[in-house]
Amino acid sequence: MSKPKVAFIGTGGTIASIGAGPLDIQDYSATGKVMQADAILERFPETALVADVLAVPYRNIASPGIGWPDWKALVETCARLVAEHADLAGIVIGHGTATLEETAYFLSLTLKVAVPVVLVGAQRPSSALSTDAGLNLVNAIRVAASPEARGLGVLVVLNDEIHAAREVTKTSTSRMQTFRAADFGALGHADSDAIAFYRRPIRRAAPDTEFDIAGLDALPRVDIAYSYAGGDGVAIRAFIAAGARGIVSAGFAPGLGTPAETEALREAVAAGVTVMQSTRAGSGRVYRGTRLRDWGFLVADNLTPQKARLLLALALTRTDDPEAIQEMFRVY
Repeated sequence: MSKPKVAFIGTGGTIASIGAGPLDIQDYSATGKVMQADAILERFPETALVADVLAVPYRNIASPGIGWPDWKALVETCARLVAEHADLAGIVIGHGTATLEETAYFLSLTLKVAVPVVLVGAQRPSSALSTDAGLNLVNAIRVAASPEARGLGVLVVLNDEIHAAREVTKTSTSRMQTFRAADFGALGHADSDAIAFYRRPIRRAAPDTEFDIAGLDALPRVDIAYSYAGGDGVAIRAFIAAGARGIVSAGFAPGLGTPAETEALREAVAAGVTVMQSTRAGSGRVYRGTRLRDWGFLVADNLTPQKARLLLALALTRTDDPEAIQEMFRVY
């Protein structure tokens, strides 16, 4: 029986890195050795056991440097691959873990391809003793090739777990089980005998979204203001002065800032800036109660601040109407 065809786009990151030796699991980026997609597949020939994998050239970049230009390029690359390969079962994108969750969610809001797209990374470089890079990659390829992965939006696979892009976040700097979905858990597992799904996310996701970035040169500026005891609102006023069209408040749980921060955010609303109240807690919904409504603040539901920033930026490419934007946060 023929194997499924899966494309692998390598963007760098720990999964592509070569350290100074097998015990170098922290300072490996100092070597500057980062493999392209084809070299990663050669290093882990087991990938060929589960699929015919097409290596797709892309530039290597440390994930803290990834943003709008790469997100748009990845959307275009995925569209091109599907157009050129009618038999393509899925796409895997290798990515550094620092911003992996943001790239995954952005793609889950903007991709227009029907095949599964899976992001994968590693906590230990490919050269390390007991690296997780090889098995993570094999499992990501298996998930991308799975018919059951269709219609779930962009997925994230590490540590044998399958997560929805909307829900997952990196929770530890170096532990193997770093990617977690705090509120609802994994969608399933990549076990040795099967790709096992146990639930489906119901929020709207690619390819059936209203966001089309094809004609965009940039995203509207949206900043994040992080609350802390004694916060005085100076950063918020700086964001307003810098031309922010939206500000996400990463407030205290259950969703509020200091009095001074709140005053500055109300000034932002008065200046025509969309204010989205989130929480720094990493879990749980923000409730749009009487005070937030009176102040003109919207709420981010249970999205983390970094993901709320992405959805708000995309929403602002469609509308400035606060209630229409709030509805998007209910739907996506």
